[in-house]
Amino acid sequence: MAVIAVAIIVSVIVATSAPAGLRVATTTSLYDTELWDALEPIFEQGYGVDLQITAKGTDMALELGQRGDVDVVTVHNPLQEAAFIASGYAVEAEGYGAERVPWAYNYFIIIGPEADPAGISGLTPEEAFQRIQQVGEDDPGTVKFVSRGDNSGTHGKEKAVWAAACYNYTADIQGDGADAGWYIEAGTGMGATLNIANELMAYTLTDKGTFLAYQGDLDLASLVDTGDILLNVYSVIICKNGVNPEMAQNLVAFLRAPEIQALIAGFGVPDYGEPLFYPYDPEICQ
Repeated sequence: MAVIAVAIIVSVIVATSAPAGLRVATTTSLYDTELWDALEPIFEQGYGVDLQITAKGTDMALELGQRGDVDVVTVHNPLQEAAFIASGYAVEAEGYGAERVPWAYNYFIIIGPEADPAGISGLTPEEAFQRIQQVGEDDPGTVKFVSRGDNSGTHGKEKAVWAAACYNYTADIQGDGADAGWYIEAGTGMGATLNIANELMAYTLTDKGTFLAYQGDLDLASLVDTGDILLNVYSVIICKNGVNPEMAQNLVAFLRAPEIQALIAGFGVPDYGEPLFYPYDPEICQ
């Protein structure tokens, strides 16, 4: 009986001390496009681990990483990522000599009603935001802009475009724009924000992959898709406060493996005629 009791105690200790799986906080765009649905079973089968994925905006994903609630984050806001690393919350990825490892990219686009009441089609992203603000102030009933408003990577990019267009985001957009009624903060993920913009026939900023995945259910069109500022790089970072560092290292290697990069290159092509994301390119993904 004593031997059995010891065996039971040992098994309980092992079960409670061993990580149950690998916890990943990912951006909503990677989740809403179902890219993780394609990647998850391959990783689980290859490494014999339960991949536990939580979809959050970049700000919340990094907060989960900071607290140790996840082992890995896959996010897309270089400024927030740099701050996370500088604060000591990241672990260097083996073989890469860095904590932040880019593994995919696509581009942001500005979408809106096909009628384009603000007249932004063909403009630069900065010019388009200026037109939306100007026309929205004059006619908020006709021109509206729906923001993620959640400190996500997409929201961060939106704020960067407003700054490049010479606006003070807090005062001119969140303040005056919201007061005028043309600027609306959704506080939701990318898919939900697209649906809100569609209901309001409003403009919004989205990554192209999520737009393509939702396009069949939207009455909105891509109006601005060119400009260096629209680059959208996805990176993976191992969290120092996580509980499964070895498996986290495996996920980094997995995402950059040639066969997975090939999967990313073709993901979405059969359904949408073009990929939702592009594989890592050292000339583009900085």
